[in-house]
This record gives sequence, C-alpha cells and structure tokens, in this order.
Amino acid sequence: MSQSWREARGSFSASFAPPALWLGLFFIVPMLIIWGYSFGRTIGMTEIAVTGSLSNYARAFQPIYLSILFKSLSIAALTTLICLVVGFPVALMMTFASARGKVWLLLALMLPFWTNLLIRTYALMAVLRTRGFLNSSLEALWSAFGGHFAPLPMMHNGFAVILGLVYVNLPFLVLPLYAALDRLDRSLLEASLDLGAGHIRTIFRIVVPLAAPGILSGVLITFIPALGSYLTPDLMGGADNQMIANVIERQFKRANDWPFGAALSFLLMYLTLISMVVQNWASRQQARSGL
Repeated sequence: MSQSWREARGSFSASFAPPALWLGLFFIVPMLIIWGYSFGRTIGMTEIAVTGSLSNYARAFQPIYLSILFKSLSIAALTTLICLVVGFPVALMMTFASARGKVWLLLALMLPFWTNLLIRTYALMAVLRTRGFLNSSLEALWSAFGGHFAPLPMMHNGFAVILGLVYVNLPFLVLPLYAALDRLDRSLLEASLDLGAGHIRTIFRIVVPLAAPGILSGVLITFIPALGSYLTPDLMGGADNQMIANVIERQFKRANDWPFGAALSFLLMYLTLISMVVQNWASRQQARSGL
C-alpha cells in the first residue's frame, strides 16, 4: 500500500528537522552574528556595538589590505593551476588503471586525510627546513663528490607556502577529476585514436571538453580552501608571505578588532559566492553548448 503525500511529508519533516535545527543553531545563527559585527565597532575591550556602518568594509579596501588580498588570490590561483597540472595526469592514470590498481591509487590519495593537517604540515617542514631531510640528503650527496654545499632556503618564503598548499589541496582536485573522467565514454576515445588523432590531441580535443564540469568543480573546490588557508602560510611563510586569513586571525586574536575581522571574513565569503556563481554559469554554458 502506497504512502500518502501527507504521511510522507510528515516522515520527511521528522527526519529533516533535527539536522536543520542543528545547522541553524550552530552555523546560520553564528554566521549572522558575525555578519552583524561587520557593521559595528568595538567599545572598550569586549563590547561591540552594531551601528550599521560600512566603515569596516571601506577600511578593507585600503591599499595595504587590497595588496594582501590580491597576493592571496594570486597564491590560490597558482596553487590551483599547479594542482590541475599535476592532478590531471594522476586522475587519468587512475581512470585507466585496473580494478585493483584503482583501489590502491584511491587509498594512496586518501591516506593523507587519515593524519591531522597540523602533523602533515610539520612533517613537510621537517623535510624542507635548513637542516631538514632534503638539505641533509643533498649535502651528503654533494660531499660525496668533494664539494661544499650551502643549504637551500626552502622555508619561510613564497615557495614554501605554495608547495605546502599544493601538498594539502592536491587530493581535492584529483578526486572530482577522477569522478568526471571515470564516466567518460571510452568508445569516443577509441574512435579518436582510430581516426589518427593521437593521444595528446585526443586528451585536449575529447577528454578535456567532456570532463570540463569535473575540472571546474575541482578548480573551485581547490581554489576556495587555498584562498582561505591560514595554517600553511602561518607556519611555512615568512612575514612577507602572509595571506588574508592570517590578517583575519590577527584581527580576532591580537588586535581585538572583531568588527573589522568580521568584515574581512565576509569579503572572503562574498568572493567565494561569486566563484560559485561563475562556476555554475560556466557549467550551464558548457551543458548548453553540449546540447
């Protein structure tokens, strides 16, 4: 006997209400409070008065903060590009691997998530620091040939920040790419190769256009966390390589300027929403062109 719509709606509401209540109390309400703070000012040490002023947002457009924001956008974009260049061949290899090979490759890809991000970052720092594993290995190799080795400066600079962000965010790009590539119609690839297109041309003329939605999703999923990264620039970057998330952290903890920190946070969120809108628009355009 089929269940009536009224009964089904009641069951759905009963199962949906607890997570919706949890989401509202512990996510939406705190976000609304912080959003309200972005239109206020600090009174004394702990009091915040919501005045409706846009002064915090106007302050965020001062040259010093705009330069940090543009630097953060550049670092996030470069990180995403490197992840795409490195991750696409990995995802392609996973797609054409055997069933057992796919399992092992997925396991290797997911293995870093079993370890805390802080531990992984410190492990990478142990490799890159002045007396770290990489410099010590290069010094031993150089000394074996009788030369003098000067340690390479691989920490507290832009190189360390980008390498750390790629190390952290690479799986976020590979997984959507693999999901998109794994659904490709293999007969199209075989037809392209049979017609003499070659492997490189087949990848750029067949694989990339068909996998465009997965590529766009992977780029967005990688770009957004890279833009809002705090831990990696804080530990691996120097004073000249701080990102916008580090500025936000200082406003909340050291400067005790919650309204300005809230305004910077929501500017970052607005950029995220714009990125999602652009990605959605590009996906729709790609779907229409496919039709």
